Amino acid sequence: MQRHYLADIIEPVVDGEGFETVRILTMGETNQTLQIMIEHKDHDKELTVDDCAKVSRAVSAALDEADPIENRYTLEVSSPGLDRPLTKAEHFRRFTGYVVKLETVEPVEKRKRFKGIVKAVSSDNVITLEIDGADFDIAFDNVAKAKIVLTDELWEQYLKSRKSSEA
Repeated sequence: MQRHYLADIIEPVVDGEGFETVRILTMGETNQTLQIMIEHKDHDKELTVDDCAKVSRAVSAALDEADPIENRYTLEVSSPGLDRPLTKAEHFRRFTGYVVKLETVEPVEKRKRFKGIVKAVSSDNVITLEIDGADFDIAFDNVAKAKIVLTDELWEQYLKSRKSSEA
């Protein structure tokens, strides 16, 4: 199943419901799972179970109409979580200063796996990672997969934001 074909169906529906698609992933051969990660367009708003259910119903209706998946499948709509994937150059910009793990398609300085702090993202989408005091420049187009690393600082920041939103 072509990810782009699914994205052409799913992303406009998610957008129309007021959310942004973070990632679309299909898993499994016989018992397929279609996983969609979403977040609010207003990134400061927390995603709720009701939000996921609303998007799930809308996406399910669109998929039923287009019928792009031959076999039975399970649809999962969820938040990206704290250790979220970074799938767009804009995600790296938004999470400048955070620790990330990433894998490249082609080696950069003889390696494909990196863990470091996002220092900057240039206008032409080159990500600068700081690793042990050294900078590595990685073109976004060369990123195979990336995610935020869950650190103690990130967890504390999350707990503080939850506490202030409950007050």
